Amino acid sequence: MAPADGLAAVLERYEPVIGIEVHAQLRTASKMFCACASAGDDAAPNTRTCPVCLGLPGALPVLNRRAVEQVIATGLAIGATVPPATRWDRKNYVYPDLPKGYQISQYDLPLASNGSLTFDTSAGERTVRIRRAHLEEDTARLVHASLPGGRRVSLVDFDRSGMPLMEIVTEPDVRSAEEARRYAEELQRVLRYLGVSDAEMERGQMRVEANVSLRPRGTEPLGTRVEVKNMNSFRSVERAIGFEIERQAAALDAGETLRQQTRGWDDTRGLTYVMRDKEDSEDYRYFPEPDLPPLRTDAAWLDAIRAGLPELPASRRARYVRDLGLSAYDAGVLTATRETAEFFEAAVAASAGDGRPRASAKAIANWVTGELARLVNAATGTPKGRIDRTGIGPADLAALAALVEAGGVSGTSAKEALAIAFETGEAPVSVIEARGLGRIADGDAVRAVVDAVVAANPAAVADYRAGKAQAVGFLVGQAMKATGGRGDAGAVRAAILARLGATDTEGAA
Repeated sequence: MAPADGLAAVLERYEPVIGIEVHAQLRTASKMFCACASAGDDAAPNTRTCPVCLGLPGALPVLNRRAVEQVIATGLAIGATVPPATRWDRKNYVYPDLPKGYQISQYDLPLASNGSLTFDTSAGERTVRIRRAHLEEDTARLVHASLPGGRRVSLVDFDRSGMPLMEIVTEPDVRSAEEARRYAEELQRVLRYLGVSDAEMERGQMRVEANVSLRPRGTEPLGTRVEVKNMNSFRSVERAIGFEIERQAAALDAGETLRQQTRGWDDTRGLTYVMRDKEDSEDYRYFPEPDLPPLRTDAAWLDAIRAGLPELPASRRARYVRDLGLSAYDAGVLTATRETAEFFEAAVAASAGDGRPRASAKAIANWVTGELARLVNAATGTPKGRIDRTGIGPADLAALAALVEAGGVSGTSAKEALAIAFETGEAPVSVIEARGLGRIADGDAVRAVVDAVVAANPAAVADYRAGKAQAVGFLVGQAMKATGGRGDAGAVRAAILARLGATDTEGAA
């Protein structure tokens, strides 16, 4: 059923109750239970397989320690509890992408439980409780295709089968489509900061699913939940959940009974569609995995993992606002990736410690998120280019920002120097010195430019002598244009007034 009215009107009558499940493919060299190399985009189909990940009889799994440590690190980062012992379970179901007929996963004893994640929304800061983060093996990949003649086939690529997968499940704390999107975006940042996953949604490395239900405002009982899948971008997450809220509201308003379903998201048509009736946990017939012993953790192991955790994006955002005086917006942009944040901090530290004129944190932030980011994005053809993989070092950018703040070079010339340095690998300040891009403040040089401008603009000189004080501004502009924007505006104005034998009654330009 199509939505009957707008989302805002729906939210006046109904409260959405949303839980989010995220599957993140872990960044390991090998698969979860075998020595096969992790599946990459460049691998030919079915070339990274063995009897274990193909589910052949008699093959036994061996646990990937690195994958376990990555899930524990994620749990510690979100403030979750890591139990002294956990075990593995078999999740039983039959599907073409599951070669064994079951998936090795975790059920009642996950690696991490009872954590939370705090993030910003348009309505302010929100915290969502995270019920569990557990480890499991990924399924194979189904590819649906058409053969010549129109015959439809489904092909299976087992390269992905057995890849380590972390599932992160929230409590039903999310209350809007926007909150769901912001939660997923913040979780992606955390996973990338930790280095446990590349979490690229477009490449299937981070898969977001939402359980959505509605209840009348002011009531407690939960409504019938519907799982929404196939959301391949953050924009799709927000659109799909928004549509599903409106769809369910329209059905309830019409007196219909909602069914517990799994629905897919069609991004092209902008709607959800029925995939199947949704299973409950008992349908999977979980039982302990007999081929893997329980996993035990100890304090020393957890302390070692905890010691390796980086400062996370939320903490950095707060510190940038509190200690560096940046706006919440600037702090958010700078901490979008760990590489950008570390580059920025290195530039601030270099400016404070090199003995040269210092640049403010705000000025450095502007250069990092502005012109340097633009150059990186243009060079890579993507807004996700790595700022730390250019020829521009943090100290180089700090020196450029300081020179601009000190008035030694105009913003226009500094951008020109940065672009040249980006291409050649030179330091931006060296480019300015070698190409004469710095401010022209030398008295003789400024007077020569002013003499030429005054001689070339007799009408403006006559206007000034006739009492039109604004004519000075015109002459200053012409002089600045003649210097390519490199003239010191204050020195140029003073020289023009001196040339005209005038007194500056307006103040500096």
